[in-house]
Order: sequence, then structure tokens, then C-alpha cells
Amino acid sequence: MTRDYRLVCAARDEGSHQAYADLMALYREPLRLLLLRMTRSATATEDLVMETFGKAFRQLHRYAPTSTFSAWLYSIGVHTYIDHLRRNRLQTVPLSAAAQNADGDFVEYQIASGQPNPEETLIRRQRDERLRAAVEQMKEPYRQMIQLRYYEDLSYEEMASRLGIPLGTVKVRLSRAKEQLSAALRQEGGEL
Repeated sequence: MTRDYRLVCAARDEGSHQAYADLMALYREPLRLLLLRMTRSATATEDLVMETFGKAFRQLHRYAPTSTFSAWLYSIGVHTYIDHLRRNRLQTVPLSAAAQNADGDFVEYQIASGQPNPEETLIRRQRDERLRAAVEQMKEPYRQMIQLRYYEDLSYEEMASRLGIPLGTVKVRLSRAKEQLSAALRQEGGEL
């Protein structure tokens, strides 16, 4: 007889509070990690862990040692998560139903595509060109700092390593580079 099955029998048959506590101590963290991967919410996870143990302990008489206790418990946890999703599902309305107002008249809806329109694309392109031109006008080492940080997307540590300079120097130079760039853009006629 496995340790888990002994604990289940003690909890189920004898009502041993210690056996319940031992089962929770053994499986609380693995169950929490499983549910956290699914929910991505610490608050929801803690609620689901407790709900899962509650269901499992009420159903201990259904546990059969043909599978491991952990597999049985995790299965209850997954089903508890699915129930949670069903309870918290967003209520949706078909567009055909939403297209009528209270008087029964059809209403036209403008649904944004999420993509920039041609005007926004042109404005963004012009802004990027202004920014690149301003960066090209900067003196070294400030131009290099902007290029490494924002065009090559390097971290401060990566910049320090590549340039062979201390991290503090990177931070100071980058701060000064941003000030110079901002001043150049203001002088040119507006900020980004």
C-alpha cells in the first residue's frame, strides 16, 4: 500500500485531520503550479486550489488506487478550472442582434480593424524619418548609444559589454543622448 493510499484511507475511513493535512502538504504546491499555468492569475489559482481539494476530499470514497492520487487530484483540478472558465465566460451578443436598437431600427456600427489607417501609417513613417535624421546628426558616442539601445534593442548590460565600458557610463551616456535628441527634435519644430 502506497503512502498516498494510506493517507487517503486514514482521511476517508478514520476522518484523520492529520491525513488531510499531509495530503494537502504533499500536493498543494504541484497543484498550484499546474493551475497557475492554466489561469495565469495568482488569485484565481489560490481559489481553484482550495476548491479542488474540497471536491477531492468530499469524493475520497471514489478514489481507487488504480491510478496515482496525484493524477486523480490533478484531473479534479483541471475539471475545476474548466468549470471556472464556464462560470466566468464573457456573455456575447451576435452582431445581428446588436444591430437593432430598442425601437427595432437597424443601427450601423463602425468596427475598428485594429490596423493603422493610411494616414496614421504616413504620419508614423514621417515621424520615423525625422527621428532617424535627428539621430544621424548627433555626435558620437551619443548616436551610438541611441542606435544600440533603440535600433538594436540591446540591454544596458549588453551595451556595456559590447563597448567595453562600465554600466554606469552606459546609463549616463544614454541619458545625455536622449536629452540631446529631445532638444534637437524640439529645435526642429516639435517633439515626437
